[in-house]
Amino acid sequence: MTKADYDAVLVPAVRNALQTQSKLRLYYETDADFAGLEASAMWEDFKIGVEHLMRWERIAVVTDVAWIKHVVRFFSFVMPGTTKIYSRSEVTQAREWISSS
Repeated sequence: MTKADYDAVLVPAVRNALQTQSKLRLYYETDADFAGLEASAMWEDFKIGVEHLMRWERIAVVTDVAWIKHVVRFFSFVMPGTTKIYSRSEVTQAREWISSS
């Protein structure tokens, strides 16, 4: 994932949602062949998270990539809102949790 991916997809989606929603929920899902994040993409992820720190309600991370699970667990104490990690076999549960009231 590149900074250009964030700039083209994630940042506009978050900014649009912030115009009409007081709290946001984010659903991340990776394929098994996920190649990783560029450093500039990680910086964009951090910036958008911190910029709207108090507006994140839930984050669901769906992946079978071990290093992603470890990184999310390691940084979960500084991540805004409630974060849950799901395996790709748990996609249905992750989608139910992220969309439940």
